[in-house]
Amino acid sequence: MSGGNLKMKKESILAKPRVLKVVVNTGVKEAAKDEGLLAKISEELAKITGQKPKVCRAKKSIAGFKLTKGDPIGLKVTLRGKRMMDFLKKLFLIVLPRVKDFRGLSPKGFDGRGNYTLGIREHSIFPEIDFSKTERNFGLEITLVTNAKTDEEAKSLLESLGAPFARPRKGEI
Repeated sequence: MSGGNLKMKKESILAKPRVLKVVVNTGVKEAAKDEGLLAKISEELAKITGQKPKVCRAKKSIAGFKLTKGDPIGLKVTLRGKRMMDFLKKLFLIVLPRVKDFRGLSPKGFDGRGNYTLGIREHSIFPEIDFSKTERNFGLEITLVTNAKTDEEAKSLLESLGAPFARPRKGEI
């Protein structure tokens, strides 16, 4: 075997960075007291994501938060495949540009392993939500899970999908 063949790099389609899943979640601290509120927020989250959310429950009791084990504390949706790609397109092209004073996604949202998390303060910026019928605004945390090895690979992947990252200011690298 010659040394030249070792340098030849074979790029597999499966080895290329891609988004594996998108997790959308929200915390609802009043859910333990008001089951109707949890149902309404669940309905709105289903409109946003196109998929029914899963109720997240407390793993242990915390007296300081008046929380007992098993109380509902949030909602979570995991998107994959076509729903995930549709959600990402909507997020990058429609929703984020609607945010007031939006200057781009912060590059600080990476976790060091190629995953990116962003927070949205008001769910009402999504086009599916009728603000006049909304009783309570809630925030969302959106995590984009990739198979990229580094944050740089993940950033270039997300940029290729249309993610609007903020440009570095003068003096920043």
